[in-house]
Amino acid sequence: MNIGFIAHDSKKKLMQNFCIAYRGILSKNDLFATGTTGRLIEEVTNLTIHKYLAGHLGGMQQFGAQIEHNEMDLVIFLRDPLTPKSHEPDVNSVVRLCDTHNIPLATNLATAELLIKSLDRGDLEWREMYK
Repeated sequence: MNIGFIAHDSKKKLMQNFCIAYRGILSKNDLFATGTTGRLIEEVTNLTIHKYLAGHLGGMQQFGAQIEHNEMDLVIFLRDPLTPKSHEPDVNSVVRLCDTHNIPLATNLATAELLIKSLDRGDLEWREMYK
């Protein structure tokens, strides 16, 4: 399965810790991330991450294109809802695209853990048929 990662600056450490905790599950899948988030995950987990540009430099658009082409099965987007972002329209675009194309999306740690555990149990195998 293709799993995508995006994290706002204030959530990058949390994303690293999440990926450390679930490294075993993540290692069985193809992983994608915006540039900085991907680099930070690789540094602490030694997982191979396909990295796009940094989010604000076009990585969010690259990420969105993969969703539009039905090439993403799960997105974990740890976002900071309390700090406004100058690129907020891009953020909303990814959320809208996931909703439009039936891509499971986690925007907080609790939901991310539920989705990763579901993936490990095989609950997301319907994505293969959906493609």
